[in-house]
Amino acid sequence: MVRRNISNGMIPLMLLQAANEYRRLDRKPPVTAALLAANTLIYLRPAFLHHIIPPIDDVWFNAYLILKYYDLKRLFLSAFYHLGESHLFYNMMSLLWKGIQLENSMGSSEFASMIAALLGLSQGITLLLAKSLVFFNYTRPYYHEHAVGFSGVLFAMKVVLNSQSDNYTNVHGFLVPAKHAAWAELILIQLLVPGVSFLGHLGGILAGLVYLRLKASNLAPLTSMVRGLTSVLGWPFRSLLWPRLQRVSGRGRTGGRRESSRGVWRCQACTFDNSEWLTECEMCGSGYSDDGLSSLQRPSSDILLDEIRQRRIQRFGR
Repeated sequence: MVRRNISNGMIPLMLLQAANEYRRLDRKPPVTAALLAANTLIYLRPAFLHHIIPPIDDVWFNAYLILKYYDLKRLFLSAFYHLGESHLFYNMMSLLWKGIQLENSMGSSEFASMIAALLGLSQGITLLLAKSLVFFNYTRPYYHEHAVGFSGVLFAMKVVLNSQSDNYTNVHGFLVPAKHAAWAELILIQLLVPGVSFLGHLGGILAGLVYLRLKASNLAPLTSMVRGLTSVLGWPFRSLLWPRLQRVSGRGRTGGRRESSRGVWRCQACTFDNSEWLTECEMCGSGYSDDGLSSLQRPSSDILLDEIRQRRIQRFGR
């Protein structure tokens, strides 16, 4: 597929909006930024990446080609390709909005593992749906359909983001419960833009539901692996840059009983209750170990209080 070299201005607008959004954030989510950069670079295909990034004709999601030739690159890479600037713009703006909320609430390691799981689940479920329709002799050729785009993962992210919400949201002018927003959008988009990949969007919704079920059963895929990897790789940077880190809001509290509750761990140094997504105490900076105890232990309470005070000064500048 040949693209025009003349931009219609949507990519600069997208980058400007993303930069402005990141500028005002206290905590910049790195995984969301990396996904935005990867999708944009793949679309632009700069000259120095021509030999690395395959052309779009080699990565279309096509169930027939994937199953016949075991072409796994089509299964995974097709999600990062887009047909035009408007396609890229709307998907990346949706990714920016959802990614900031999810990554800042669950942490970068958990968010990265979730994206990897949702990518595999959404593409795999879409493949199974396309193959299943062949057995039912369905007349529409979903099995031979060509599709690209990050929309499947975005639909899955919408399901995860709205899973605990009791609010209502606006979907193309219709007010619907947030929990059902993905289903409403699936139907409305298909009615308004019939050419989009229905199976890809449906596969994304089902992937989000499967992920939530696995997470509720403590079987969320890749979570432990990605947490461990990012912890090891990020240790040198945390050691060098720790005094400069911005405060991460965990919506914790102090005092009360010492037992840890679901979703919360209590710092044994300052008794502050922290979100399960945090690996350091929000109040004093003490580390969190697997047994739920703070890693800061001292024999003298005077030394402990003084160190807590110094850590708070370093952390919050007061």
